[in-house]
Amino acid sequence: MRKFIIAAIGTILLLLLLIGFRNGFWRQDSLPFDSEQKHLNSQFVINFSHVVAENTPKGLAASKFAELAEKKSDGRIQVEVYPNSLLYSDDDELRALQNGDIQMIAPSFSKMTRLIPKWEVLDLPYLFRDYEDVRRVFTGKAGDALLDMLDKEDIKGLALWSNGFKQITTANKPVRELADLKGLTIRTMDSDMLAKQFELAGARPVKLNFDLVYSRLKNHSLDGEENTISNIYSKGFYQLQKYMTISDHGFLGYAVMMNKDFWKSLPEDLQQDVQEAMEEATLWNLKQSEQMNKDDYQKIKATSGMDIHTLTQQEQKEWEKTFRALHDYYRGEVDADFLKEIEKEIN
Repeated sequence: MRKFIIAAIGTILLLLLLIGFRNGFWRQDSLPFDSEQKHLNSQFVINFSHVVAENTPKGLAASKFAELAEKKSDGRIQVEVYPNSLLYSDDDELRALQNGDIQMIAPSFSKMTRLIPKWEVLDLPYLFRDYEDVRRVFTGKAGDALLDMLDKEDIKGLALWSNGFKQITTANKPVRELADLKGLTIRTMDSDMLAKQFELAGARPVKLNFDLVYSRLKNHSLDGEENTISNIYSKGFYQLQKYMTISDHGFLGYAVMMNKDFWKSLPEDLQQDVQEAMEEATLWNLKQSEQMNKDDYQKIKATSGMDIHTLTQQEQKEWEKTFRALHDYYRGEVDADFLKEIEKEIN
C-alpha cells in the first residue's frame, strides 16, 4: 500500500512537470508590451479643484493645462480637473491644498488677501485700464513677486490667470452713478478691499461664497453683485437680474497654485514640464478670457431683456475719483512701494 501511494505521488509530479514544460511556466520571457502601462509606475496624478463652470476662462484654462501637461510629460503627468466646487468650496479649497488633500487649486485673488495682505493690490478699483495692463503685471516682475510670497505658506505659486473685468448687476434699479448703489445689498468676494469699495458707494456689501450667489439672487436676499460677464452668463445671473452696468471697475483673476510638498516630489524634468505647460496655458488664458467676455456679452444682449448701460467717460471719471481713496489706503496701510512697482510696470 505504501509503495502504491509513493508511485501515485511520483506520477502526479511527473504530470505536473510535463504540463509546466509544455506551457513554459518557468520561462523568463517578458510579457507582451502594453503601451497603456508604459508609465504606470512613474505616473503622477494632479487633482485640480476649482469652483467655476467648465465653460469659463478658468475652467477652460484648467482643461488646457491638463492637456498640455500630459502631452509634454509623455503621459507621466495626469491632471484630473474637478470644476463647480465638486470637491471643495472656495471657502475650503485653500485649507485642503495646504493639508495636502488636493494638489492644485486656482482661487480668486480675494481669497489670498486674508493670507497675504499685499495681495489686496489686485482688488483695487481701476488698477488696470485694459487687458494689456493685465498681461504686463501677470507675466512680469510684479506677478512673480506675488507668487513668490506664497512660498512662506508652503505653497508653490505657478501663475496668475485672468477671468476679466468686473461689471455690476442689479435687480430693481439701474446703476449709472455710484450714488445709485446707496442702500443696496451687494455680494462681494471675501475681501476687505472689495467691501470698502461698496461702502464708499453707500451700499451694504455681503461677503458670500460663489456657489451661493445664484440662490441668494433668486430668493431676493441680495439686490445685486459684481462679476465678469463670463460668470454672469455661465452661472445664469443675467436671468435673475434686470440691469447690468458695464463699468470695468475691477478685475477678477486667479492664483494658480500647487501643494509645495507635492511639487517637491516631482522629478526635475516633470517640474519643467509643468512650468512650460503652465506658461502656455497662461498666455492662452489671457487671450481666451478677453474674447469670451466679448462673446458672452453679445449672447446676453441677444437672448435676454437685460437693460445694459455702459459708463460714459465722464461717469467713469467720477467713479475713479471716488475710488482713489482706496489706492491711498493701500499706500498708507499696506505697501506703497509695491503699488508703485505695479503702476510703473503698467505705465
